[in-house]
Amino acid sequence: MNGSLLRVASRRSQLAMVQTHWVRDALSRAYPDLEIRVEAMATQGDKILDVALAKIGDKGLFTKELEAQMLVDRADIAVHSLKDLPTQLPEGLMLGCVTEREDPADALVVREALLDQRLDTLPEGTVVGTSSLRRLAQLRHHYPHLTFKDVRGNVITRLEKLDAGEFDCLILAAAGLGRLGLGHRIHQLIDPAISLHAVGQGALGIECRQGDGRVLEWIKVLEHGPTARRCLAERAFLRALEGGCQVPIGVNSRLEGETLVLTGMVASLDGQRLIRDEARGDQADPEPIGVALADALRQRGATAILEEIFASVRPGR
Repeated sequence: MNGSLLRVASRRSQLAMVQTHWVRDALSRAYPDLEIRVEAMATQGDKILDVALAKIGDKGLFTKELEAQMLVDRADIAVHSLKDLPTQLPEGLMLGCVTEREDPADALVVREALLDQRLDTLPEGTVVGTSSLRRLAQLRHHYPHLTFKDVRGNVITRLEKLDAGEFDCLILAAAGLGRLGLGHRIHQLIDPAISLHAVGQGALGIECRQGDGRVLEWIKVLEHGPTARRCLAERAFLRALEGGCQVPIGVNSRLEGETLVLTGMVASLDGQRLIRDEARGDQADPEPIGVALADALRQRGATAILEEIFASVRPGR
């Protein structure tokens, strides 16, 4: 392997760099003679901070610039939070591997004055910060008395806004807080009965060029089979619904022996309509489980809800 080089593209946010360095370090331990270079860059989603994510459009919002580097042979892999990676990838690229998942739950983070409260005891008018339509719709459904406000910026910036009093609490991914060493800020993990998580949340996805056998061989040491199977089912569910990461679609998956159990949800933006169902099947063939769940939700009215959402959040409206 002497003289071998792996070029890694990453977002430059603090969380993205922590995740990319984790990948780099794991590969370095597996291949001590492999030279690994990391190139960090800002994506469209990192640059536009004064517009709600759903209004920008989510086709490659946090991935397109990284993918461009691979397509022109300036990078060999890109490290993504899997929840940010679209289910339809550019021609010539593929999801090379999925890492072991951290806790995929959403987490409640509160300002000091609310440390004695739980999500279900927050008083009327409490200002909740979230940029996720998925979280917004589910929380509106269960807690219509709360006030919701869009929040942008990286995790650190959002926490600073919380501590400055701009919000009473935030809803963030537990995995991201943990990776940043901020697990102590988690006040409450939100039960999946209240908030199903984003597709792929808690896992990292390593994207690479199709047919690049040398790179695929290197990164396979990072693959975690059980996580990959769960996430493939989740991504198939999202793809079948033609949804994106800025649409109120949530999931939860688990393995029971050889069976993969997938729960999914579609909700209206106001939280008034929320459709939830479950599908299960052989974990060795996960994608049909996601498709079956999407079909079940469509039969119960998901298509009409999604069409309304796509019309209301279309960029430029």
